[in-house]
Amino acid sequence: MSRVSVLGSGAWGTTLSQVLADAGHEVLVWGRNVAVVKEINDDHTNHSFLPGAQLPSSIKATTNVSEAFDFGDALVLAIPAQTLRENLLAWKSTFPLSKPIISTLKGIEAETHSRMTEIVVNELGASLENIGLITGPNLAAEMILRQPAGAVAASINADVSELIINLFTTPYFRVYPSSDLVGCELAGATKSVIALAVGMAVGLDLGENTQSMIITRGLSEVARFGQAYGADPLTNLGLAGMGDLVASCGSGLSRNRTFGEVLGRTGSIEQTRAQVAKTVEGVASAPAILELAHRVGVEVPIIEAVADVVSGNITPRQALDRLMTVPLEGEIK
Repeated sequence: MSRVSVLGSGAWGTTLSQVLADAGHEVLVWGRNVAVVKEINDDHTNHSFLPGAQLPSSIKATTNVSEAFDFGDALVLAIPAQTLRENLLAWKSTFPLSKPIISTLKGIEAETHSRMTEIVVNELGASLENIGLITGPNLAAEMILRQPAGAVAASINADVSELIINLFTTPYFRVYPSSDLVGCELAGATKSVIALAVGMAVGLDLGENTQSMIITRGLSEVARFGQAYGADPLTNLGLAGMGDLVASCGSGLSRNRTFGEVLGRTGSIEQTRAQVAKTVEGVASAPAILELAHRVGVEVPIIEAVADVVSGNITPRQALDRLMTVPLEGEIK
């Protein structure tokens, strides 16, 4: 049994805390929201993020990040991707770099176009050998019900991958190792943008043919993009790639897909932001991923169309129309 601190008390952090507790570990959740922390401690629930879920009574919570740093033998990052840098800057002086750091974040930082593990290394001075990632087709609303699911533990350090597997494996959650940290991170970020595109198609009342075209061509974009940055092509055929893409594009539980649906119906990014208050990583990441793709000369027409929509340059209908006229040369490589 290990002691694990989960930094983040939202839906994903709370769900992973349950997985860790079910695996037999002591878990301390850190969060800023006093009411949420009190609810986890007193009622063993988190109705704001996971309505109806009853958490293991062994899970404890705190608003004191120093307590969380001291408690865990390993630290799990489960905060919104676009807030990672500011949080690390605030924690830098007390963050325990000797402990393994496990990222669960899926996104590319909007301003710097950085991957999440790059931010951890740059801001904390942490060694990449001490950092891992857990990723895959993991929708919190299903995992909190303990439905069977799988994930990937990625790190350049096999010992860290093995640690993640040991921490998170339960009878309903199976974790596979990978050494392709870059590929897994890029796949997790780009799938959110493709899910936005699928959601827009649904919101425009377009059917399975359209959605299937976006998913399969989107997978091709994800694969070409990742390979240009040194990713293993096989990563995109596994849970971190295709698995995560299918779950995010096909489920109404996916924040990116549901945001895209509202965007398709309203035709306006401003109206959609007003209606959907939840964090949607694909919206922030799309322009950054497009810039990264352009840097290595990779054509990503779906990602480019979504980036233009979330930037307010075109409507979802115009985006779908444009995708049907893209020259094939850039897409068939």
